[in-house]
Amino acid sequence: MTGTPRVVVVHRRTEYDELLARHGTRGQAAFFLGTRGRSIDEVTAVHAQVAEALTAVTNAVPADWGRGRVERADLPRFLFEPDDLVVVVGQDGLVANVAKYLDGQPVLGIDPSPGRNAGVLVRHPAASAADLLHDLARGSATTETRTMVEATADDGQALVALNEVFVGHESHQTARYTLVAGERTEQQASSGVLVSTGTGATGWCRSVWLERHSSLVLPAPSAPQLAWFVREAWPSPATGATLTEGLLADAPLSLTVQSDRLVVFGDGVEDDRLLVSWGQQVVLGRSDRVLRLV
Repeated sequence: MTGTPRVVVVHRRTEYDELLARHGTRGQAAFFLGTRGRSIDEVTAVHAQVAEALTAVTNAVPADWGRGRVERADLPRFLFEPDDLVVVVGQDGLVANVAKYLDGQPVLGIDPSPGRNAGVLVRHPAASAADLLHDLARGSATTETRTMVEATADDGQALVALNEVFVGHESHQTARYTLVAGERTEQQASSGVLVSTGTGATGWCRSVWLERHSSLVLPAPSAPQLAWFVREAWPSPATGATLTEGLLADAPLSLTVQSDRLVVFGDGVEDDRLLVSWGQQVVLGRSDRVLRLV
């Protein structure tokens, strides 16, 4: 890396932050939790762990390096630079939240609450931040490439996700469309279509896979393949239910919308979505962008 690095720390408000914003004081928040059989002590303990990890990461950044800090809700408005070093402090899902806004920048995941998170994407303790940041700046850090999935509409709208992309009705009613997978085509009415990467194969995709006792071999996180599932396809005289799962490699999956409006969103974030209407086509496949995970 040439020049002075900039470290961008990504975090999200803790449950304690949210409670204070809603109830105003610690006492009111404690009362609210008490009515639901919970203690404020557990919430403040997690808050303290996150605050401690953020302080440790901030202190690990050399004084002459650039610094940035962004809360999850502000990610759509934050401008990442090509040479940024991105540090995510929080849960695994926060890495997925930020991945769609990056284009090759390395991501260092810091777990502030070991034992509470799965640690699949936030793999490192805060104490290791200083050494790992220096390794990143020198280009000697080991990174793992994670496949991402992309949805592209025929009007130019596009969306990238780390775990999965969902296409369906915005109020989870029946979605109607024509599905094309390779040489096979089927008109369908379903609860929507899910296209997942290997990273997402441990989440929503896996729950669908387990529920239907699928024989598909789900892809590994860095594998180029994607897995796709149609949720609750409804057989009728006009619609079929035989084309409901598969793997994508080079050939994408495509849908032609036959509803007034469907939504496309990634990684469970419904607020960041595409809207497609009758007759539009959506193509889903592997993205050229990847996540570089430390």
